[in-house]
Amino acid sequence: MFKKDFTAGSKSKVKSSAQRGIRQKVLDTYPLLTPYIDEILPKKEQLDTIKIPDRVALYSLHNRPLFWQHMDDAIMPHLSVVHKYPWCFSRVRIDRGAIRFVLSGATLMVPGLTSPGGRLPGEGEDGGEEYGNGGRELEAGEVVVVEAEGKENACMIGVLKMGTKEMKEKKKGVGIENGHYLGDGLWKLDLS
Repeated sequence: MFKKDFTAGSKSKVKSSAQRGIRQKVLDTYPLLTPYIDEILPKKEQLDTIKIPDRVALYSLHNRPLFWQHMDDAIMPHLSVVHKYPWCFSRVRIDRGAIRFVLSGATLMVPGLTSPGGRLPGEGEDGGEEYGNGGRELEAGEVVVVEAEGKENACMIGVLKMGTKEMKEKKKGVGIENGHYLGDGLWKLDLS
């Protein structure tokens, strides 16, 4: 979504009522963030919204990007938030061969997730518990964090185009629609 570099548009302060709504939307979408929400979105701090291309609203606190939302789609965390609280999000893992495609902005295909280096919920010795909220299968349309085989931090966050159970059965097709990845325009955006 953010393949090209861009500059931030207009910046405005979020009303306190809207800020409460954003905070609640984040908690509804990512319930595991509940213990950390006061660190991420403190109640007494002023949240800003920044307009960026393609009708995307970026929510920031003290020039630090936190979450973004395209029109009425799901609210998604910036990768900096994911890197700080990785255990709070549903995750999948891609194999080493898919890394270069993800970092170039390509849509993530299912073979990168179902090959030996990839990992989906419900797989592996631990039942995939560490990937996907207790090993539960993920459904199409859910926001998911993509980790890479052999790497410490997540490389992408996107929306599942098909459920993980269907991915295991078909083993082909589009797996995750690219949202935000390391090195994209949103990652490089300077808010200072």
